[in-house]
Amino acid sequence: MECFQMAEVTFATAINQALHTAMEIDNSVICYGLGATDPKAIFGTTTGLENRFGSSRVFDTPTSENAMTGIGVGAAIGGFKPVMVHQRLDFFLLAMDQLVNSAAKWHYMFGGQNSVPITIRLIIGRGWGQGPTHSQNLQAWFAHIPGLKVVMPTSPADAKGLLLSSIFDPNPVIFLEHRWLHQSVGDVLPGDVRVPIGQAKVVRGGTDLTIVSASYLTVEAIQAAKALADEGVECEIVDLRTLSPIDWPKISDSISKTKRLLALDSGAQTGSIAGEIIARAAMEHHDEMLVAPRRLAMPDVPEPTSFGLTRGFYVRSSNIFQAAMNMLGKTPKSGDNPLVEPAPHDVPGTWFKGPF
Repeated sequence: MECFQMAEVTFATAINQALHTAMEIDNSVICYGLGATDPKAIFGTTTGLENRFGSSRVFDTPTSENAMTGIGVGAAIGGFKPVMVHQRLDFFLLAMDQLVNSAAKWHYMFGGQNSVPITIRLIIGRGWGQGPTHSQNLQAWFAHIPGLKVVMPTSPADAKGLLLSSIFDPNPVIFLEHRWLHQSVGDVLPGDVRVPIGQAKVVRGGTDLTIVSASYLTVEAIQAAKALADEGVECEIVDLRTLSPIDWPKISDSISKTKRLLALDSGAQTGSIAGEIIARAAMEHHDEMLVAPRRLAMPDVPEPTSFGLTRGFYVRSSNIFQAAMNMLGKTPKSGDNPLVEPAPHDVPGTWFKGPF
């Protein structure tokens, strides 16, 4: 009997493993994007692919986002399974027409007889003065498009498993990676270990408050939950993993248990995924809830470039802690919030590493 040994690897290595596995399984899988064959290999995620599978299946591209996305859509229609990578989500905005008017609608417009099995990896995140045009979290845009799946993993194991499922899904998938997560670590199984798209995961059990989050904000939520436990508050954290489709039954079950909901979002507040979750919770759980649901998201202004202006701008574990305490009508035992922004502030906390 074959034994599969777990190994602790980084999020970036897990992505790399998924690409290697998919390309070994299916010769129709190709991988391309600006920097795919660069020595830095897009944060290390495409390392070794060109050497292993050749330049006909792994290649760099010109900075022609719209055209190269159109080539990927055409290749997918023609029988390939392209994985296209953009080092910033912001760069991909030039190709929204290819995504919205071609890839996402193809299956529907042709009566389900054809599909576009393309996976588009987009790197999100912040820090280092990236500013308003290099640090946007626009997952709600993509989740709003019928016919498009949107995946946003937190752990290395989910990154690998969900990327494999995305690549072999018959329709287009947007795969969002927060660059602060690339060096986080966790246990990952070798081989083809697919995680189903559309299933959220309860990463911490609790009875007092449901926190719904995704990607890096799940990490901040876990840190906040540890501090809240010291105050006698047990939070249940639901990591969405997939933003379209959203696993509402899992969220609903948690709300029915805790009677309170705090939704987190790394995008702007208006039109956010968190707002959609709050709306549905209010409609379906109004009579159960002990307090009005609440969301924490980004301000409805562009993200600053200035290091000084980013102080206090983003949702951190300290904000989550305070919001949870307010919802339960509690004050910290010490009188002060035990969680503070790290110094320098626009980096992960010193506790950040994983596994989560």
